Amino acid sequence: MAEAEKTEQNTGTNEAEYNYCALPMAAYACRPDQSKGRIYEENESATRTPFQRDRDRIIHASAFRRLKYKTQVFVYHEGDHYRTRLSHTLEVSQIARSIARALMVNEDLAEAVALAHDLGHTPFAHIGEEHLQTCMEPYDGFEHNDQSLRILTKLERKYPGWPGLNMTWETLEGVVKHNGPVTVKAGGKLPTTLKDIQTMTDLRLDTYASMEAQVAAIADDIAYNNHDVEDGLRAGMFRLEELDELALMKPIIAQVKKDWPDISEHYIIQETIREMIGTMVTDVLEETKRRLDALDPKNVEDIRKAGQQTVAFSSDMFTKVEELRAFLMKRMYRHYTVNRIWIKVERIIPELFNTFMKHYKLLPDHWQIRVEEAGGLIDNVAQARIVCDYIAGMTDRYAIREHEKLFDLYWDLR
Repeated sequence: MAEAEKTEQNTGTNEAEYNYCALPMAAYACRPDQSKGRIYEENESATRTPFQRDRDRIIHASAFRRLKYKTQVFVYHEGDHYRTRLSHTLEVSQIARSIARALMVNEDLAEAVALAHDLGHTPFAHIGEEHLQTCMEPYDGFEHNDQSLRILTKLERKYPGWPGLNMTWETLEGVVKHNGPVTVKAGGKLPTTLKDIQTMTDLRLDTYASMEAQVAAIADDIAYNNHDVEDGLRAGMFRLEELDELALMKPIIAQVKKDWPDISEHYIIQETIREMIGTMVTDVLEETKRRLDALDPKNVEDIRKAGQQTVAFSSDMFTKVEELRAFLMKRMYRHYTVNRIWIKVERIIPELFNTFMKHYKLLPDHWQIRVEEAGGLIDNVAQARIVCDYIAGMTDRYAIREHEKLFDLYWDLR
């Protein structure tokens, strides 16, 4: 839908009813009354802004609920206290709202992008994604960011008038560009869903996203670096003394021990994580305000055309965060217990994919119908995309059970 058409639609009878914001906002914030609208025209709510409505639709989506049993680092059965993809998403949204409020931008939009950013993740986290990418290489590929967009615009089926959740332009932009402009290498092409959506509404892929989307992106960085430290310590993959060697954590641990000389290691860890989140948030606010002062944006378009991310770590903090990431990569993400999961996923994802491609009648009935409606019987690319959608939407435990049902000869005889 053309931008001008959507702007015209948003000046209809409902404008006075949702033309408000709960808090004062900066000139460079995304205002709900100035939204570019939705792909499919609909009346807006009389009690909620468009961005609040986006947030609520995401929370009510079945894909959001399934995040409860999708891996963050540890598979769901390894312990009840480790983060899942859902708890991670909630932590990201909480940090995003805090930063958004401090910067006087739209909290609801920042939260909507934060809640939606991981919807497209496969079971078994990045391990599952890598194997599904390999399976989909001959069939236009797979990217979890594009799968998030696919869920929002095509796969969720809750409304009779359109596929997906009919998000606002700003939420879709945030999901697509929260890490920066979308660039395509020479000879390359856009991800499959983004290519389709671009024919319906121009997300202006060559610009940066709104402040709110950038806030959600950096909240993601803050959340996973901190909770992965906590979960890694809980799992015994490294010790607190080893973290004391990192530039980011050394002064924080020292200050906690100074302030609380008699507390147990459990509370030292809790205080350290809390202080580290606060330190990183403070750094983001200071660096972002410095960039805002230099840019002096008058509106959200100035943010999009800034030529760099406006919401960012300082160079000093970025270096420290990179050191922490390298530590976690070596000591946690490549730990032998995680590598053992890789061996299992190496069988589960490809075997499910290849079996459903060869025998689509093994899919549940409603997924068989999708294959047939998409022309999958004569179009392998269409069938592969449906099979990919089915597998990508699985939780860890569902993928394990589907594999057992298909390949364990005695599964239903026990």
